[in-house]
Amino acid sequence: MTRPAVRGPSRAERAEGWRAPGTDAGWLNPVTERFLLRLLVKKELRVRYRGSVLGMVWSYVKPAVQFVVFYIALGVFLQLSKDTPAYAVYLFSGIVVVNLFGEVFGNATRSITGNAPLVSKIYLPSQLFPWSSMIVALVHFLPQLVVLVVGALLYGWRPSPTSVAAFALGMVILLVFTMGLGLLGAALNAAFRDVENFVDLIVMVATWLSPVLYRIAMVQEAIGGTVLWWLYQLNPLTIVVELFHVAFWRYGPHVVAKVPADPTLTQPGEPFGLWWAGLLIAAATFVVGTVVFERSKRRFAQEL
Repeated sequence: MTRPAVRGPSRAERAEGWRAPGTDAGWLNPVTERFLLRLLVKKELRVRYRGSVLGMVWSYVKPAVQFVVFYIALGVFLQLSKDTPAYAVYLFSGIVVVNLFGEVFGNATRSITGNAPLVSKIYLPSQLFPWSSMIVALVHFLPQLVVLVVGALLYGWRPSPTSVAAFALGMVILLVFTMGLGLLGAALNAAFRDVENFVDLIVMVATWLSPVLYRIAMVQEAIGGTVLWWLYQLNPLTIVVELFHVAFWRYGPHVVAKVPADPTLTQPGEPFGLWWAGLLIAAATFVVGTVVFERSKRRFAQEL
């Protein structure tokens, strides 16, 4: 007895919104399936703070503790605050970048394995899981951004077209680059659970391989003119952190007042000049991550 052929939706059915089982819009799913994306974001936020007394307050507590530890260890004990005016703003503008990078990259990598019951039992566009993780990370990023803006204002900083442009450019590079890594990590982690441990190592090292805790001029003095110096500058996180420094720190009155004594404080620097390279690297990473994810998603249910 022959099995009847599976009939796809007719033209009339497609016009009414019907589609063949298992088909979706690919990388456009976050746009075409906005309702499902909102549900997943609400679910992640509800699950994350279930049974928590402080709830969203943790979005302030964790970066605040991290900032205090780094500021005391580096700004006070190692006296970096003496050589860097408004060091608190300089430090925190880099911390918010690596925090957002770490949360998006880590949560996106675990998004498929963390939602194994949904992925293996019912059909949902798989791209929605890492994208919902990114939106949740942005929800946690907003309180940190508010604290950064308030702190910069207290130091006399005022927004300008340059600062707004640097911030917007930095956010675009950071989110595109990190989502590309997250999609790639999510696809690989579904097959090899070791990947999430490698991601944790990358996030841990990222703080030290970008000018978050120290000035980039110190790196140039140590390895300037070498291949390592160029690789350091082409690191998208280095470019983003420097763009955030331009946005919130570099043109503050405390920095500008020291220009005659230390002109390196306001030099544009290669990383800011290499913003176009950051965009290209971010776009290439996003394309690679999307292609790998698209080719792997049909095996997620079996691998989980």
